[in-house]
Amino acid sequence: MTDSNAASGLEPRLDYVTCASPAGVHRMAYREWGDPHNGKVLLCVHGLTRTGRDFDQLARALAPHYRVVCPDVVGRGLSDWLIDSAHYVIPQYVSDMLTLIARLRPQRLDWVGTSMGGLIGMGLAGTLAYSAAFRPDRGGAGLPAELSLKLGKVVLNDIGPALNYQGLTRIGEYVGRPGEYASFQEAVDYVRSVSYGFGRHDQAAWEDMTRSVMLEQDGRWVKHYDLRIAEPFARQSEAELKASEALLWSAYESLPGPVLIVRGEQSDLLTPETLQEMLQRHPGARQHTVPQVGHAPTFRSEDEIAPVRRFLLEQD
Repeated sequence: MTDSNAASGLEPRLDYVTCASPAGVHRMAYREWGDPHNGKVLLCVHGLTRTGRDFDQLARALAPHYRVVCPDVVGRGLSDWLIDSAHYVIPQYVSDMLTLIARLRPQRLDWVGTSMGGLIGMGLAGTLAYSAAFRPDRGGAGLPAELSLKLGKVVLNDIGPALNYQGLTRIGEYVGRPGEYASFQEAVDYVRSVSYGFGRHDQAAWEDMTRSVMLEQDGRWVKHYDLRIAEPFARQSEAELKASEALLWSAYESLPGPVLIVRGEQSDLLTPETLQEMLQRHPGARQHTVPQVGHAPTFRSEDEIAPVRRFLLEQD
């Protein structure tokens, strides 16, 4: 997109980056807002079945300050579907984000992650911390340390290292279920029924959120993501989920900068107990609760955008 609105940052520029999985290559689409030469990058990563368009309002608000980049995680939106569905997992998503970051070459990288996007952010932080700790020392003969990628501020939207299994089960019940709808209004009604945790929105907002995840094909509306993303999700038992928590806590604690934890007051995924433990286990963490919202806040209204903007723009 090259029109004047895109050039001014009022509308996004669409691009893609080629990534790799053990099964082959795939393209990940992303939209970019703001000055393309701004070295201060904000990467906004969406939830399990959503797309980068979820951040349109937040991106417009922050585009004067950041180069805001909103990818469609592989298997969603305009991005390719994976050859092997077994790779619809956090390590693959982290790998894809590293490929995108290499394209962007940020001088500073801040992160906003909703649900799955927050897990990807923690996974990225853990990967960077592990690599820094165990990379062999070349005695000053290699690249200077200041060229290493570092995460700055991180916003975790209704997600933490310990996940409520009942909340995950609720999400898993509809993720891989096929659905075709004869009219756009039927599609809107469906999205509204499975997204009640998003809180109160008017009809126009529900229609906008529906267009992000539903696609018209042959006069019918279908889900705009690969239904196979549910396969690795469905195979995860409660015991396996508990076993992965230690890794997630370590990754969370490795976040090097300030952290804002946003929680929906009625969330069934991020419990108040986990939130309190997160505040205790990271010295730079603070929290903001969104009233009358479950999983997850949408950052569409000014009252939800404002705390995130304050956190990101205040001086470190």
